Amino acid sequence: MSQVAGKEETKLKRGLKNRHIQMIALGGAIGTGLFYGSAESIALVGPAILLAYLLGGFIIYLIMTMMGEMSTHEPVAGAFSHFSYKYWGEFPGFLAGWNYWFLYILVSMAELSVIGIYIQVWFPEIPLWVSSLTVLIIITIINLFSIRIYGEFEFWFALVKVLAIMLLIALGAYLIITGTDGASIANLWQHGGFFPYGVKEFLLSLVIVMFSFGGTELIGITAGEADDPKKSIPKAIKQVIWRILLFYILSIAVLMILHPWNEIGTDGSPFVIIFKEMGFGIVNTPLGEINIPATFFNIVVLSAAISVYNSGIYSNGRMLFGLAEQGNAPKFFMKLNRNSAPVVAILFSSLCTLIAVVINFLVPEGAFMRIMSLAVAAATITWGLIVIVQYKFRKQVDEKSLTFKVPFYPISNFIALAFLALLLVMMTQSGSMVYAVIVIPIWIIVLYIGFRVKKRLEKRT
Repeated sequence: MSQVAGKEETKLKRGLKNRHIQMIALGGAIGTGLFYGSAESIALVGPAILLAYLLGGFIIYLIMTMMGEMSTHEPVAGAFSHFSYKYWGEFPGFLAGWNYWFLYILVSMAELSVIGIYIQVWFPEIPLWVSSLTVLIIITIINLFSIRIYGEFEFWFALVKVLAIMLLIALGAYLIITGTDGASIANLWQHGGFFPYGVKEFLLSLVIVMFSFGGTELIGITAGEADDPKKSIPKAIKQVIWRILLFYILSIAVLMILHPWNEIGTDGSPFVIIFKEMGFGIVNTPLGEINIPATFFNIVVLSAAISVYNSGIYSNGRMLFGLAEQGNAPKFFMKLNRNSAPVVAILFSSLCTLIAVVINFLVPEGAFMRIMSLAVAAATITWGLIVIVQYKFRKQVDEKSLTFKVPFYPISNFIALAFLALLLVMMTQSGSMVYAVIVIPIWIIVLYIGFRVKKRLEKRT
């Protein structure tokens, strides 16, 4: 690439089909939150977690439609910060862009931490940091190729997860019908009842649930590279949310029917733990006994973590590209390679996630939860900004020009904001999450200082 970028060298290409967009959103949402975090949520609230997913799914659907309404009207790269800047102000745009970038850096770091845990199921002698570093390098290289190659890669990665969940549901249905190894639908109301721990725990579980749904807003990021965003984005939103709800609720219900929910534990993925404890599908091989279902699902949860990390590197690169276009990040983040991938932005984001490798090297135990609580706090900021900006957006555009609209506007905005406020309140009730709530105002102040410094530098030049 020449030093002086031409028109085509500073513009992202539109290469994503509807199937790519749907799978990118699914890839962002169906990951560690389901395959690893569901154990924590089940232990916290029991079978009532199914209701929590329904409620959380409704709220995330509203937020997705808010992002979708703006993205279909004005498809651009770095949509979060672009809309915040245009329809609210300079600092909200600055905050939206950098906070979302920070959010997915944290999510990517968490995924890297979990990847090592899954690898150790087969190779316990491999340190967590080695697995993390290996995946980091491979995914970074993939993201440096063209957007269509990325889209195909993520499409097949996400497809593996979707098919695996469908297989789990089918296998679970078979075991439930045959009553194999004590599988019974009665497990949903036995062992303390369907709602065993009360309202407080139910509300607290919503925090974990909402983290699980994080990533669906990637539909807004893909708008700038969708072939036909006015058609593909609304279609993807409607299809993705129902598929996510179906996969989450059915798969977790099957897990709790197959095995008493209060015996699942939190030492790994419940998808793997349950089949290990049931002893179903064990075969003898020259290498010893192998639990086929447990091994298969460990492969799936590993691919899920890699898939979400892949989505994270993708979104971070595009967000930095958008920030640079707006002047909120250095212009060198706009540098594209000959495949039209934002090479500098991708490499910088990947380098930041290297912190996860360091954490896994220094303090391997508990690394995931430390990073994840911060990610939930950052996600709350992002969702809140989407809700507020869409409210302002609707007041500044001609409603007749909108091809896709948020249902129940503006009531839906108020409902979503009240729900997000509830999340923050509930996080203060958890010892492992309260520090993340404290970090929110500190993080906003740090970004504001950075914003003021940027403005002063602009005046000097």
